[in-house]
Amino acid sequence: MERACFAGTWLLYLPCTWSIALAAEPGCLPAWDMLLLFGTGALLMRGAGCTINDMWDMDYDKKVVRTASRPLAAGEISTFRSLLFLGGQLSLALCVLLCLNYYSIVLGAASLSLVVTYPLMKRITYWPQLFLGLAFNWGALLGWSAVQGSCNWSVCLPLYFSGVLWTLMYDTIYAHQDRRDDLAIGVKSTALRFRENTKQWLSGFSTMMILGLTVTGMNCDQTLPYYAAVTAVGIHLARQIYTLDIHSPEDCWKKFSSNRTVGLLLFTGIVFGNLWKKKNAEELRKPLESTSKEINAVLQIENEDE
Repeated sequence: MERACFAGTWLLYLPCTWSIALAAEPGCLPAWDMLLLFGTGALLMRGAGCTINDMWDMDYDKKVVRTASRPLAAGEISTFRSLLFLGGQLSLALCVLLCLNYYSIVLGAASLSLVVTYPLMKRITYWPQLFLGLAFNWGALLGWSAVQGSCNWSVCLPLYFSGVLWTLMYDTIYAHQDRRDDLAIGVKSTALRFRENTKQWLSGFSTMMILGLTVTGMNCDQTLPYYAAVTAVGIHLARQIYTLDIHSPEDCWKKFSSNRTVGLLLFTGIVFGNLWKKKNAEELRKPLESTSKEINAVLQIENEDE
């Protein structure tokens, strides 16, 4: 439980960092105060999400070997105490949200319904990972608006779309750990939906993710380091899918947790891609300045002749 929440915090936080870094001015590093603020928010909201999930799934968790030791399932903590704890987590998360501009406060509050309801989706659809993706990648919208004051939808939507596909990938892999238990107790997941066709589905998701990231880069004039990172992400995902053993819980966990590397690769590419913009601007400015000097020299000669 603890290691899953730790890994989940990273996976919740990283789309925020992508958006914050993309929103930085050309040639500038991402706003460190926003990275810190969103890191705190991700820690609090991931904790709240785990609490909500454990409360909804208490009866299910008792029947699954991997989750039977969770405090609520094991009877170590009462539901009332869990509610108090959840209230504290959400209150602190609200304090973080209130540090942002009004646009971002409204946008952030709009995600709360997803946070509360996505644990229920496994009861009614084989696509709960999709709803998790919609909740987990809200930071791809919120990070940009926190820096710029509103969303540039031509950048934020394809970035959000890519994040949702990424979540579909890694959480499907994660769900394969519990496939037998989920089947026995009646819980649905994309792992049960895809079964032996999982790798084909994951390949499709990864292809669309890379396409979405490419569109994102084009719409905000990203540079070579960004596209190099997107390529590295594609290679990492291809290797992850190719070597995945869906019948090995240990390998599924290993592949799931390696997605932190995917997120960090992309963040690094965005940062260096943004810094590269300044270099490109300087290279463009030099010939313009040279041309301007030549024009001024010609004008001066003409004035002297007159």
